[in-house]
Amino acid sequence: MKQTWRWFGPKDLVSIDDMLQAGVEGVVTALHHVPTGTVWSPEDIARRQAELAVMTDGAPSGLTWDVVESLPVSEDIKRQTGDWKAHIANWKTSMRHLRAAGIEVICYNFMPILDWTRTDLAYRLANGATCMRFDAIDFAAFDLFLLERRGAADSYAPEVLEQARARFATMSDARKDELAGNVVFGLPGAAERMSMQDVKTHLAHYDNIPAARLRAHLVDFLAEVSPLAQELGMRLCCHPDDPPFPLLGLPRIMSTEADYKAVMAAVDLPANGITLCTGSLGARADNDLPGMMARLGDRVHFLHLRNVALEDRALGGSFHEAAHLEGNTDMVAMIAAILAEESRRRAAGRADWQISMRPDHGQDILDDLKRKAQPGYPAIGRLKGLAELRGIMTALAHPAVKAAP
Repeated sequence: MKQTWRWFGPKDLVSIDDMLQAGVEGVVTALHHVPTGTVWSPEDIARRQAELAVMTDGAPSGLTWDVVESLPVSEDIKRQTGDWKAHIANWKTSMRHLRAAGIEVICYNFMPILDWTRTDLAYRLANGATCMRFDAIDFAAFDLFLLERRGAADSYAPEVLEQARARFATMSDARKDELAGNVVFGLPGAAERMSMQDVKTHLAHYDNIPAARLRAHLVDFLAEVSPLAQELGMRLCCHPDDPPFPLLGLPRIMSTEADYKAVMAAVDLPANGITLCTGSLGARADNDLPGMMARLGDRVHFLHLRNVALEDRALGGSFHEAAHLEGNTDMVAMIAAILAEESRRRAAGRADWQISMRPDHGQDILDDLKRKAQPGYPAIGRLKGLAELRGIMTALAHPAVKAAP
């Protein structure tokens, strides 16, 4: 695997120097300042490449932009409303500009409205570290009593409704504000705090879009962009839903192995592939991550390796982001499956035999607790995760391990 690192640009509190000292080999980034639906210009792409190519003192970093994460898919494209056709045309133009700059892999997602959802962005663990967490009861309390979504009560089992009502009754005003802010953090425009009415307006746009229709819209989008990716020698990889179960009445279409198989079959081109995120998919107890890698590996173009600890194995239950080797996903088995796929690709002569991986998320530990970087993206917590993953990779590739019966 090629060891990469997500970087949010010059304003990121984790610097190029930090990445180099962590031992990364490539960079995953995006043009976050460019409005969704518009073209990524060659000038903006070149500027980002130049920014990551140098260290703080101006010395060359030796790092390159290897994976785009993400080239956003607009809500108009997802709903097939408004300027969706123009947005697809702009997406394709951005693809051409990225390929001309030497970039081959684009990660994207098709989640309606929510890029990801957590109820806690800095949940304190017993050892003093903090992590992101999804508390199913807190989320239900938000949906029922803060957002007051129409029909929300029908989304929850009676025992969850009862627990949410009791939780909300004892919740302080400060926690209510924090909870609302945490949930909308993954919404478009969340940097400018959204009101509950803003959220309701977004949700109303999906009132008549069930999962089957949203999947059809994804297939329509891929039917447009995948042939161009194939022609350009690019690889597209869809990120799974995070978390991989329904929220706020919204459709979820990339949550299971069956979901990925259906979309891969609908647009059956090698360029139409998968971002296999062990953290997002691992939030469902019924997802077999090493098995998915073994069965779908030829279409896996990008890897997010992180772990979650399921606090409730029921679908939609609580979970928190664990240290990379401490959650419910068997990371040793997962990396063994990845290395086996890379070996198959080498044997087949594939130019893309090496799959880019990044240590996704991380717990805030040590000086991370003072630095206050982007939630989920601390320097030291990710360094620890990368070191652990690198240790597994090195051990499994060792001749003595390979030769063992």
